[in-house]
Amino acid sequence: MYAKSSHNAPKHLNSYDLNTNDVSDFALANYDYTLPSHCIASYPANPKESAKLLIYNRLDKSIIHSDFYHLFDFIPKDSTIILNDTRVIKARIYGTKQSGGKSEILFHYFLDLADTAMSATHTIAICQVRNSAPNGTIISLSNGYVAKVIDTFRQSYKQIIFYHHDVPMHQAQVFEMLESIGQIPLPPYIKRHVEAQDSAQYQSVFAKHNGSIAAPTASLHFSKSMLASLKAHFTLSYVTLHIGAGTFFGVESSDIRNHHIHSESLFISKQNANLIYNAKKILCIGTTAMRSVECLARANHNPSQDFSAQCNLFLHPGNKPIKTDYLLTNFHLPKSTLIMLVASMIGIKECQRVYQEALKNSYRFFSYGDGMLIL
Repeated sequence: MYAKSSHNAPKHLNSYDLNTNDVSDFALANYDYTLPSHCIASYPANPKESAKLLIYNRLDKSIIHSDFYHLFDFIPKDSTIILNDTRVIKARIYGTKQSGGKSEILFHYFLDLADTAMSATHTIAICQVRNSAPNGTIISLSNGYVAKVIDTFRQSYKQIIFYHHDVPMHQAQVFEMLESIGQIPLPPYIKRHVEAQDSAQYQSVFAKHNGSIAAPTASLHFSKSMLASLKAHFTLSYVTLHIGAGTFFGVESSDIRNHHIHSESLFISKQNANLIYNAKKILCIGTTAMRSVECLARANHNPSQDFSAQCNLFLHPGNKPIKTDYLLTNFHLPKSTLIMLVASMIGIKECQRVYQEALKNSYRFFSYGDGMLIL
C-alpha cells in the first residue's frame, strides 16, 4: 500500500545552525498565537491517512502541503524511526465521598515506596482529586473499589491508597481497576464528553506499556497498515516515556530559559538504545520520542545495559537537539514546551511562519489534529 521512500536525506541537523544569539527565540510572548476554537480537532481524521501533513524543509525553508497517504514519499530512506510505545491508561475515575458529594480522581503515577514510611504491602498512587478531599477522605468507587486519601503531595496532588473489598491493592491491580471502571483522560481542550471510540482512537496502534495520562499524539496518525509499512521499509526503535499532565502546562517565565520543565519516566532497552546509537539518521515520531532520544544522547550510559531515567529535558532554541535529524509532530498549544521544542529545530520566526501557514490552510490543531514533518 505504501511505497518505500526514495527521498534523499538533507544534511545532518548539526550542519543547520540556528542563531541562538537572537533574544526573540527566548521571549515567551513570541510563542503565543491566537487559535480559533474551530481549529481544535475534537475527533481524529477518518481514515487516519486522510489527515493533512505539512512538510517543512529546513535547508530551503520550503513548505509543502500533503496528507498522511503520502507520508512515506517524504521520509528519507536511511532513517531509523523512533516510536514511543507508552500506553494511555483510563486514568479518570468517579466516586462518592462519605458526605455524599461527588468526586473525580485523576491518577498520575505510583509513588516510590522507598520515599515513604508506608509498608511495602501498600501501593501509593499520586492523584489529583477534584473538589475538597482532606486527608482521611474515603471515596467509594464502582464495583467495590475504594480510594482513601492519606496525605497531600506537592500542593495540588494527593497520596491515595486504593482498596478492593477492604484489601489494599498493588500496582497491577490498580491498573486492572482503572481499565475496568476508568475513562480515557481526554485533554482539557477537547470540549466534549468521552465516547466509547476514544479508548481506541486516543491510543497508538503500537501502544504497549501502561503509564501515560496523555497520548503521544503524532503516533495517533498511524494505522495498522502504515505501521506494517514502516516495519517493512525502515529500522524501528521503541522508547517508553510515560506522559504526565505536565505536557499540558504552559510556560510562565517571560524568558523561557528560566522555565523548569516537568519530569517523566523513561525506559529504553539496550537493544533499542543501540539502534539509536548506530542510526545514520533519526526520525522521531512525536515530541516525546525526541525528548527520549535526546535524553539518551546526553546521558553517560553503558550501551550494554538498559537505560532508565527521569527525563526533564527542555529543548528550545538555546538547547537544540544533538541526535535527532527529523521530527513528525502535531501542532501544539501556545506557550507550551512542545512548541518550544519545535522551535529548537527551526527557530521561533520560522515556527511562527509555519503555524500561520497551517492556520491559513485550515489545518486542525492539537491531539486529534493534523501533523507536520520537519526535514
